[in-house]
Amino acid sequence: MTTTGEGIDQQAPVHPHSAMAADLPAATVRRLPEYLRALTALTDSGVDTVSSESLASATGVNSAMLRKDLSQLGATGMRGVGYNVGALAAYIAGVLGLTKDSRVAIIGLGHLGQALSRYPGFSERGFDIVGLFDADPGIIGRELDGLTVRDVAHLAGAVRDKGINIGVIATPETAAQHVADLLVHAGVTSILNFAPCVLAVPEGVVVRKVDLAVELQILSFHEHHKTLRRQETGTVK
Repeated sequence: MTTTGEGIDQQAPVHPHSAMAADLPAATVRRLPEYLRALTALTDSGVDTVSSESLASATGVNSAMLRKDLSQLGATGMRGVGYNVGALAAYIAGVLGLTKDSRVAIIGLGHLGQALSRYPGFSERGFDIVGLFDADPGIIGRELDGLTVRDVAHLAGAVRDKGINIGVIATPETAAQHVADLLVHAGVTSILNFAPCVLAVPEGVVVRKVDLAVELQILSFHEHHKTLRRQETGTVK
């Protein structure tokens, strides 16, 4: 069986080469979910093949970058035809590890944590929310979308019993490091951190940080400098 986006047997399991995937540049890895999102939308629309130009346009990257990213995966299209949409989507899902179960715990059930727990996009993309945890007695015991919020003191047992392999931290900054320590001690090595702080974790633990305030500050930077440029060119009244 060939391991290219054009030629993969869509009925066969996809097993991307682990060494190849491990060596992918971080920037390429960040773009893969966008490629998968666009390919999934094409599949839902009944599209069987897509050109690199069309796929690049749907993901907001240039076609040369997209072709380079996919060639690093070992995925090649057919000249004059393009990429097999279903095969390429399955292959990228395999590279991202989405062909196995991802069982997620959310720790911190304030407004943000509750919004995350209700987000349907997680389950649609293969992430099963199996545990909700908090330290607030006023929140512990509540039921959210069929799950009961448990005391964070029970986190380690839940990681073991439910096979949790991803932890989402949505606590205040002051509690985030303690929660990270609990997750690491329980054996969780993948953490998504929404708290506005840098976590100290051992080597081998991967942390992705999402700071919404920082993202707004970056937008503010771009907006500010667009205004300055318009003033310099005399286009602002």
